[in-house]
Amino acid sequence: MALHIDTSSRLPIYQQLVQQIREAIARGELKPEEILPSVRQLSRDLVINPNTVSRAYNELERDGLLISRPGKGIYVAQPRSDLTRAARDRRLIEQLDRWLTEAVHLGFSADHVLRLVAGRVERFQWQA
Repeated sequence: MALHIDTSSRLPIYQQLVQQIREAIARGELKPEEILPSVRQLSRDLVINPNTVSRAYNELERDGLLISRPGKGIYVAQPRSDLTRAARDRRLIEQLDRWLTEAVHLGFSADHVLRLVAGRVERFQWQA
C-alpha cells in the first residue's frame, strides 16, 4: 500500500490518510490482521508530524477498521457488523444522498452516474 499526501489539497493530511487506508481496506489491498507501519515509520516515510499519523490511526481504530495491540503494532481489524442491517442501510443511504446531491449539482444525468458507479464497483472487494 502506497500512501501519498497532497499538500495542495484542502483536505487535512490526517483525513487524507484515513480516506486512503479506508479505501485500501475496502479494495482488499490491506487484509485483516495485516500490520501497518508504526506511527514513527509512517511519519518518517511521508515526512509528516507523528501526531498526524496517530490521529488518523485513532480515528480508524474508533471506526473499528484498525486494532492496536500494545507492544506489537497497529493491525487491520477483522470485519465486523455490530450494527443492525437497518442501521447499516440508514448510514449508507445518508452517504448516498450526499453523493447524489453533489452529482445533481454537477449536472450529471442518472444514467451517467449509474455507469460511473458500475465501473467503480469492480475495483472493490465485496463480501459474499
